[in-house]
Amino acid sequence: MGVALTRAAQWTMGKLEVSPLNEALLNDIVYFVEQFNSRHPQEAKLVFTEPLQWTSALQASDFTSEYELSGSSVCSQDTDKDGCPLLQLIPPDISVRSFSHLSKVVQLANDSKLKEVWACLEANREPVVKMLGPNFTTAEGTDSSPEAELRVKLLLILQQLNTQLLNNSITQLSQEVRLSPAAVKHDVELLKSVCGAGEKRLLKSVRYTSDYEFSNGCRSPPWRQVHGEIAYVIIEPCDTEPLFITCSTAGVYLNSGIKQEGEEHAYERKSDVYKDLVTLLKSKSLHFTENINKQDFVIHGEPLTTLKIPHVEAVDVEERGQTLRSYEHQEKNVHEKARQQLALNKSGGAKKLEPSLKWKNLGLTSPHEEDKEKKARKNGGGEKVTEGRTKSPRSESKKKADFSGSPLPGRLSSQKTKSLGGGTGAEEFSESSSESEEDEEQSERRGESHTDLPSEYWQIQKLVKYLKGGNQTATVIALCCMRDFNLAQETCQLAIRDVGGLEVLINLLDTDEVKCKIGSLKIMKEISRSSQIRRAIANLGGLQTMVSILDSPDKELKCLAAETIANVAKFRRARRTVRQYGGIKRLVELLDCVPDSAMLSAEQEKDVEVARCGALALWSCSKSTRNKEAIRKAGGIPLLARLLKSPQKNMLIPVVGTLQECASEKSYRIAIQTEGMIEDLVKNLNCDNQELQMHCASAIFKCAEDKRTRDLVRQYEGLQPLVALLNEADNKQLLAAVTGAIWKCSISMENVVKFEEFKALEMLVSLLTDQPEEVLVNVVGALGECAQRPANRATIRKSGGIPPLVSLLTGTNQALLVNVTRAVGACATESENMIIIDRLDGVRLLWSLLKNPNPDVQASAAWAICPCIENAKDAGEMVRSFVGGLELIVNLLKSPNKEVLASVCAAIAKIAKDEENLAVITDHGVVPMLSNLTNTADDKLRRYLAEAVARCCMWGSNRVAFGDAGAVAPLVRYLRSKDPSVHQATAQALFQLSKDPSNCIAMHENSVVKLLLGMMGSTDEVLQEAAAGCVANIRRLALANEKAKYG
Repeated sequence: MGVALTRAAQWTMGKLEVSPLNEALLNDIVYFVEQFNSRHPQEAKLVFTEPLQWTSALQASDFTSEYELSGSSVCSQDTDKDGCPLLQLIPPDISVRSFSHLSKVVQLANDSKLKEVWACLEANREPVVKMLGPNFTTAEGTDSSPEAELRVKLLLILQQLNTQLLNNSITQLSQEVRLSPAAVKHDVELLKSVCGAGEKRLLKSVRYTSDYEFSNGCRSPPWRQVHGEIAYVIIEPCDTEPLFITCSTAGVYLNSGIKQEGEEHAYERKSDVYKDLVTLLKSKSLHFTENINKQDFVIHGEPLTTLKIPHVEAVDVEERGQTLRSYEHQEKNVHEKARQQLALNKSGGAKKLEPSLKWKNLGLTSPHEEDKEKKARKNGGGEKVTEGRTKSPRSESKKKADFSGSPLPGRLSSQKTKSLGGGTGAEEFSESSSESEEDEEQSERRGESHTDLPSEYWQIQKLVKYLKGGNQTATVIALCCMRDFNLAQETCQLAIRDVGGLEVLINLLDTDEVKCKIGSLKIMKEISRSSQIRRAIANLGGLQTMVSILDSPDKELKCLAAETIANVAKFRRARRTVRQYGGIKRLVELLDCVPDSAMLSAEQEKDVEVARCGALALWSCSKSTRNKEAIRKAGGIPLLARLLKSPQKNMLIPVVGTLQECASEKSYRIAIQTEGMIEDLVKNLNCDNQELQMHCASAIFKCAEDKRTRDLVRQYEGLQPLVALLNEADNKQLLAAVTGAIWKCSISMENVVKFEEFKALEMLVSLLTDQPEEVLVNVVGALGECAQRPANRATIRKSGGIPPLVSLLTGTNQALLVNVTRAVGACATESENMIIIDRLDGVRLLWSLLKNPNPDVQASAAWAICPCIENAKDAGEMVRSFVGGLELIVNLLKSPNKEVLASVCAAIAKIAKDEENLAVITDHGVVPMLSNLTNTADDKLRRYLAEAVARCCMWGSNRVAFGDAGAVAPLVRYLRSKDPSVHQATAQALFQLSKDPSNCIAMHENSVVKLLLGMMGSTDEVLQEAAAGCVANIRRLALANEKAKYG
């Protein structure tokens, strides 16, 4: 029910659609539930982790005597361990906690059983999770309790149902006729040809929402392609509003207004489904309908309506992203029809949709694709290839187990069963954002024909046959012979895979012969450098066997297993499998050796090699957030700290690599400080191995977010080696890591002083051109931090750094824009720098970045504009010269981001110094917008908001407008803040507002006088004067009232 409900069933806005496909699926589920009690009596008694709850049409009168009736309520006699009844009906709500009662509910529903199941599934979108619990399938270790065994059995039963449901839905879908990407493209091009500006046009415009076209012809994002969506089109008819249309394999329909990716609610269907774009337009546009058949609209000699449009092609399983291997037993005539239709489409030039790369790489292809692949191989390689692909019974059973674990999450058994992924589908996407996407979505690169394959291909296939049928001696000899080939070549790797050699090699790992295991692992260690091979190893359950080998007493075996795991664990699913089968803990145990001495005995050298291989495997696994936590819990940090002191460089690289991957987590950064690892990282910056230097610099880069780490790097004299490594400009990876470390270290001003001594700024300025973006982000970030000191701003100017910084304002990299705006803003505080920035049109570029959709870029640009306005000559005229600039910055006061609001308020305070600009922003509604923000608790926003209010009070009746908008009382509360800078800005704002009598009354009512009296004694003269002035205005008003009253 899991994947079937998610992928096969048709949903609209959280509800199951009324469709033949859904009805067929639900009828199968009804039959399954109705028969469950008699077919699986033990599993039927298992109590669900959470009850299934829904709104039922059943009444108390529908239940038999075995239930307890109390008025309109019904309870079952049997309860769970907490005393809750396993069935409870309080009309119209029903709660069920076991399959036995679920089966009875369906039987009691009689003619309305379909409606009951329908309501149940709509209310419980993830029924399996409620039945078995969210953590049951992801808990590590084994549980042999009777209840756990029952849960495993129930999971297997539900998986079988899931497979059956998907199979039935695919059979039905494969017989349907749907739209193809080629047909959609054809329609769009035709419609574009009838757009224009004349009176005879049919449409105003037709355009896609995305200009990017995938290799399968689709323009929708991959996560929408699995729902059959092909592209999104915006059509502007001549007589109606623009139409936002989804083109899918099922037809075309109006959506909620997709303008860009990421707006999930916009994908919802808002109309009926039409067979093509022309039909939809006819129903929505009267002008289009009336003019479509006129002779004036002729394209290439044929009217639009008579053109032959290749609207349809048979829906292959791939078009829904559901290319599942278990459907190989579908009826032959279904595939014959699909093949015939595909052949027709091919001859007509239509382009067939490809399956999602992710499904394809998992090896889950449709039976039609498998038949075609086998046929191609037979044509290219003769009977030898076809013969050689015969799988062993073991491998076939593994593949069946693999698929049975994929529709529903979880481990099938704590004993021998090996699942495809070993974890939940949700978990797959909960990995660290820092994970490498290496080979994550690579498609298989295969030649058209095997006729040009080298002789090694066939020789290796013969050796694999000996492996399958030979005795122990023949197996060892065959393994040795196989190692004589260049296994790094793709041809040799594919030869082993194509003839079923991987299954044999993995099977050898389960034997008791150490020599066979070693030979097998040596081969897999070499060939697993290929992305295709490592995925195949994971699919065949090889990782689970390798993890168990880590417990072997043979050190060579452990080394080889760990190295192979390091190669295979390059993608998420493999890393998850290693963790879930206890691999992380075993790998951490391999690190326990004593490598401190340079002179080691033979046995100690073996221990060091075992530790090195374990570190390699942990390095690959550490790209997952959950694995990082597992390494920490297994006690890996102190062991890594000890290995970091090793004199062997080949040991240090995987150790430091693991540490720098894990340093993205705060717990690791703290541990790296407390375990004294910063000193070792700094020491290794001076080595002669650039890879080790890169990883050390990268670790410092991540750890230097914390001030203590920055101080330790300076204390251990790590700043000078970092500056020296800036000369290695040819090694871009090293340069990116080093500049990143310098950037983060320069956050501390003490470190900036040291960088000045080492002439780092001049070197950083020289790196502002001809560098990749990952280097530029770090270089500009470092310059922005260093420019906080006045002397460095002059150094940047003298080194020629201002022009390249301004030119970077035209880029698109968001992180780079944030850093470069900060750097330009810091430089603009010097008047000489500001002259250069103004001459290069830098202020206009900064202002244009206020339109950037990224709030971080908006905020950083607004902060940079403040010093530009303050230090520019004739700043008021400069600001007015930006067409629409003042309206743009005022409208940013509607932003939900507090940093954007604070920066914009600061900029408005600078802009309002010019009277003409103040008048313009007043007309744009700055007063009510600022007033709406006054109820904030954020001190940073309070400070700059108060400054903006103080400045805006100096025009016309703005003081009165602020009072009328209710801004006075919230401002009084700002005086209770603990931030002195808030007090000064607020006192100035209140002083300006107090020049209006009504505002004085509001201030007095909110007890402002007592707060201001205390601030009149402040050492801050500005605060003193503003507080005293405000109190004086309030007092004058009081005296005037008394004089008027008493004469």
